[in-house]
Amino acid sequence: MNVHALPVTRRPLRHAAIVVSGLLIAFGAGGVAAKKDYLGYLTPGEFDVTQVIEPAPRKGDPRYETDRKIFRATRKLVNTPRWQLATNDVDTSRPALMRDFSCAVGVALTPENAPLTLRLISRAGADTAAQTNIAKNVYRRARPFHQDKGPVCQPVAQLADSFDYPSGHTTWGWTWALILTELAPDRAGPILRRGRAYGDSRFVCGAHNESAVEGGMLSASATMALVRTKPAFQQDLAAARDEIARLRADPATPRPEGCAAEEALVAQRVMPRLDR
Repeated sequence: MNVHALPVTRRPLRHAAIVVSGLLIAFGAGGVAAKKDYLGYLTPGEFDVTQVIEPAPRKGDPRYETDRKIFRATRKLVNTPRWQLATNDVDTSRPALMRDFSCAVGVALTPENAPLTLRLISRAGADTAAQTNIAKNVYRRARPFHQDKGPVCQPVAQLADSFDYPSGHTTWGWTWALILTELAPDRAGPILRRGRAYGDSRFVCGAHNESAVEGGMLSASATMALVRTKPAFQQDLAAARDEIARLRADPATPRPEGCAAEEALVAQRVMPRLDR
């Protein structure tokens, strides 16, 4: 199965230090290959995602209590295969994301065989990350384990000084899903399902509230709507599309293994029934 439970070695940023002048993909773990900074496609101040996404739930808001119920209900997934996938998804390094989406794309993606794709997503990720981190520091919502006790799939010390809403992991994963869909549109279903599951892994993990996952997806989608209009993005997109097409057409490109098992986990319903 394409699951790699890698340790997290870098703590997420608390403040909105991710700016388009230089990307620090700091949603979680970053391997050696993930330390390079990238310029985004947007200019500072060009967009404000807090004018788009819903404010974070507060006490007295029905969404606030729903988040608490979801956190408590999903603790039953601890030590299951879906928990293992959530643990795998803690790692946000670029090589890890390429592995995570390889089954969905249909070929084994690596930094070495798809550098143009990696550069495209990293640059766009500078923009989506910047917006999510701005929103985090506007809403400053505490993570779910501060309200309710329960196991978390990564050490809470890596999360304790960063905010919940929107989810940075989800923003990053959904950015990958949106762009890979443009590069391989015939694989849109598997790619978007994997991107959705990557976000779901955050509330399965217990690191985020479910509303933060929704907020991360919307933050990424809204930011990408503007990023897509930029000529530099369109030029990089065309080059990456050619790169992915060549990889998929080349019989020598390795195919990922364990995809049936991964797809079964991705398809698993993890949202609990709250009406009973």
